[in-house]
Amino acid sequence: MGIDWGTVSAVLTAGGTLVLAVASFGSIRSAERAARSAERALQVSLRPILVGARPTDPQQKLIWTDGHSTHLTGSAGYAHLGEDVIYLGAALRNLGPGLGIVHGWSLREGDTPVDPADFRRQGLDMYVAPSDHGTWHAALRDPADPAFAVLADQVKNRQRINVDLLYGDHEGGQRTIARISLLPRQADDGWVCQTVRHWNLDRPDPRL
Repeated sequence: MGIDWGTVSAVLTAGGTLVLAVASFGSIRSAERAARSAERALQVSLRPILVGARPTDPQQKLIWTDGHSTHLTGSAGYAHLGEDVIYLGAALRNLGPGLGIVHGWSLREGDTPVDPADFRRQGLDMYVAPSDHGTWHAALRDPADPAFAVLADQVKNRQRINVDLLYGDHEGGQRTIARISLLPRQADDGWVCQTVRHWNLDRPDPRL
């Protein structure tokens, strides 16, 4: 019985095509992995990590839009009850390699933060440079706001004040919520800023 070279040729062609397909698939998978690795590396290089400032960080000045001002030294926080206004502030440090921008804040007592859409927006973006110190400040100016009476009571009685800060990188990504606590200092009438926890909004939570 003779060899059917047409069949042999078809089989060899099909085998070669299969080998090329497998090689192409492997190359595509490898390229996808390389692209994902490059994307992760880029995100890491842009990622800010905001925490309370170090006790040794230098003094910084905070100025509100109405001209109210104060100075914060080291890891200090700030809570002051004025006439129909409550001023809040904190000294921060960016532990990450990317520029951090604080977009909003929220007063929160629960175990989890509120929805990002419900955060109180900053009047201006607050920038904290990579591996550097900076500040955050805001004010509650409406006594009719349900949160006003609660916050005023916390300030007057010098109780812990929890504030959630919504921030991200300078491209608007990697949104993160950092919870800080303003704690009354025992030695004087000042406050200390303590970092409590972070929640990732645009990437998996490492705790889960």
